[in-house]
Amino acid sequence: MKGFVSLVGAGPGDPDLITVKALKAIQTADVIVYDRLSAPELLEHAKPDSQHIYVGKAKGCKQMSQKDINRLLVTLAQQPRRIVRLKGGDPFVFGRGGEEMMSLREASIEYEVIPGITAASGCAASCGIPLTHREVARAVTLLTAHGSDGKLPEQWHALVRHDHTLVIYMGLSKLATITQTLVQQGQSPDMPIAVISQGSTPQQQTVIGTLNNVAQRVSDAELPSPALIMIGESVLFAEHLEQVSSECTHQVA
Repeated sequence: MKGFVSLVGAGPGDPDLITVKALKAIQTADVIVYDRLSAPELLEHAKPDSQHIYVGKAKGCKQMSQKDINRLLVTLAQQPRRIVRLKGGDPFVFGRGGEEMMSLREASIEYEVIPGITAASGCAASCGIPLTHREVARAVTLLTAHGSDGKLPEQWHALVRHDHTLVIYMGLSKLATITQTLVQQGQSPDMPIAVISQGSTPQQQTVIGTLNNVAQRVSDAELPSPALIMIGESVLFAEHLEQVSSECTHQVA
């Protein structure tokens, strides 16, 4: 008899933003495989005898590859136990949950996917930035700055729109290139942009500017990763807009 794997979204950083179903999975797990972006406080809800395995990824640090993580989950599930793969945000939004799911399928291992609040929603709520607003943002695009080839997308012209919000994950190290390219492709250099570091946590910092000046502001503020980039007129709704860098004090309901 094989085990059962739950691919669990831990939310954007605030441990209180985890779902009830996700919390129940953590409480009943025999093994928890967790990453760097899942709130460490969540492990306090685990059974005293549960096993915890860290597989976090950080730039410039030795880390377990995604293929190794996939193999680990399959190996752990060869025994009849409940396994939680705890991932920051949502497993299916730049969380590589799809790759882990396919590995489990190929090994004929039962699994479930428990969604979590993704960083775009969590950071937007914590800073008072609506992802959509019928006057200025009729759509939202979620984009990762780190594809499988490590390159930025080539079709930047498709992202140059004035009626939607562009949210870029994992783009802090490429911020200057991102802003310069968008302007070169026709976006206004005065387009508002927010860079949100460690969103929804007490350590959150937000730098707000325009495509023309935000890279220098972020450099001056020395924002740490992880950080989310939000571009669009909806950024003008942000709380503390008058401050270049500040902790957002807005509480997420």
